[in-house]
Amino acid sequence: MYLGDGCVSRVGRSFSLRVTCDKRYPAIIDRCSDAIDALFPQQSAGVYRRKTGCVDVYMFSNHWPCYFPQHGPGRKHLRKIALQPWQQDIVDKETEEFVLGLIHSDGCRVIANDRGVTSIRYHFTNHSEDILGLFTAALDRLGIHWRRSTKYVISIYRKADTARMDEFIGPKSVAVPWTNVHYAA
Repeated sequence: MYLGDGCVSRVGRSFSLRVTCDKRYPAIIDRCSDAIDALFPQQSAGVYRRKTGCVDVYMFSNHWPCYFPQHGPGRKHLRKIALQPWQQDIVDKETEEFVLGLIHSDGCRVIANDRGVTSIRYHFTNHSEDILGLFTAALDRLGIHWRRSTKYVISIYRKADTARMDEFIGPKSVAVPWTNVHYAA
């Protein structure tokens, strides 16, 4: 979720990880908070409720630049975003989780009605060519067909591919708790 709606910022002598989430999806907020808590069991992620429709899940630590070496000044789409080899190893092992996090931050699952035929579609939108490339490479590893709908949008339309994505993503309103993921301790 960091690559989508997250940022690492210097705050005094420490760093803050902040992931902005839509408050309509409490299961995703809880999942994000639980994942951050798992990294630092002695601390608890905070949740700041904005007046808008968003909440920020956050935690302070001097270790965030180590976990997210992609952080830096400016917007992600204006700078190079590349995974370190150790991060790529994790993505290769947990590709479904990687895709799920990106969909939960900058994607959507829609039910379309094309001339009376109901179908499920997934879309992922990002202005960073690097992040779009990471997303499509992960889809390729999973054998999921995708197409570039616009300059910033990746779409998954095929019935077999959306069914495959429903196996590990599904509607945002029923996001699987992070602690229920098959590889969680």
